Amino acid sequence: MDNSKSLGRILSLCVVAFAYLFLYVPIFVLLVFSFNTNQFPAPWSSFTLDWYRELFQSSYLWKSFSNSLIVATSATAISLGAGIGLVFYAASGGKIGKFMGMFYGNLVIPETVLAVSLLSLFTLIDIPLGLTTLILAHSVLGLGFVIPIVYARYRELDYNLTEASFALGATPLQTFFKVTLPLLRPSLVTTALLVFIISFDDFILSYFCAGSSSQTLSLYILSMIRTGVSPVVNALSSVLLFLSSLLVLFFFSLKTRVRIF
Repeated sequence: MDNSKSLGRILSLCVVAFAYLFLYVPIFVLLVFSFNTNQFPAPWSSFTLDWYRELFQSSYLWKSFSNSLIVATSATAISLGAGIGLVFYAASGGKIGKFMGMFYGNLVIPETVLAVSLLSLFTLIDIPLGLTTLILAHSVLGLGFVIPIVYARYRELDYNLTEASFALGATPLQTFFKVTLPLLRPSLVTTALLVFIISFDDFILSYFCAGSSSQTLSLYILSMIRTGVSPVVNALSSVLLFLSSLLVLFFFSLKTRVRIF
């Protein structure tokens, strides 16, 4: 019996180790070959920082990076503002529980379908494609994450704290900003980081809703790899991986546990 348990543990450990190797070895190869003198794919030759120098000297890259940053920041702010407004409506006595299923549609519907639908809507109401349509599209996607998480956390709050605030003479507005909103802060920060990362890395919505006047970082990477995988792409991916890792570490450092469903 003990031998079978030990064998099962060893097999489980091997499966987990293989899964992690399958996920992270390609990333490690990408990081290593971003310092290779030869262009990818090629055997390792010697160490160089030329691809990183070329990366940081590209004006088109930084323009695309700034566009992605503007879109992600704006979409995060709009999504959080809508989420806070909805929670305030619920705190004021509004009944929104029956309509929560509407906000899960963004997560269930394939993103390609959502992108084509938004593109059709923008064309119908004659909104020119650009940063504005990108921000609106990413905000719609972000609402599917912000509102369910923040509202679920709001439902878990202790109502006695709100009653105590009212008993001490606070108005509903003061209670919301002094009691409810501070208790929701961890959830707001968590969802803000989540929406920012998703919006910054999103490709499908950007491809359909950007138009020819605006280019995000994901679209810039696509244009770079159409003629072959440039080592600059490896360098750019390494930088993005480092920045994303910092955000993920901060995300998990919050240690916030919220039930979504």
